[in-house]
Amino acid sequence: MSSAHADTAAWLRNALQAGFAPEHLDVEDESHLHAGHAGARGGGGHFRALIVSAAFCGQSQVARQRAVYAHLGDAMRGAIHALALRTLTPDEWAAERPANESGGT
Repeated sequence: MSSAHADTAAWLRNALQAGFAPEHLDVEDESHLHAGHAGARGGGGHFRALIVSAAFCGQSQVARQRAVYAHLGDAMRGAIHALALRTLTPDEWAAERPANESGGT
């Protein structure tokens, strides 16, 4: 992972933490999978995030993703070329996890 993408991944993690107070958060830099891609040449990274937050309760998937994009603002037009999101409520997260699996951020 390049230094710029490592910095962006750390910034992304902190921004999501501050904006959504998730009970579970995974941020992965997938930029290396897109080498040669037009967006990668411009410097923007490709990331994947799983966010489990009570802030998503009562929202559709579209509303959740719009909220994340709005929170990230200008970064979505520069440092982040692509962001694959999985947004879940704590109840949705609990329902799909095996009973013996422990959680955490």
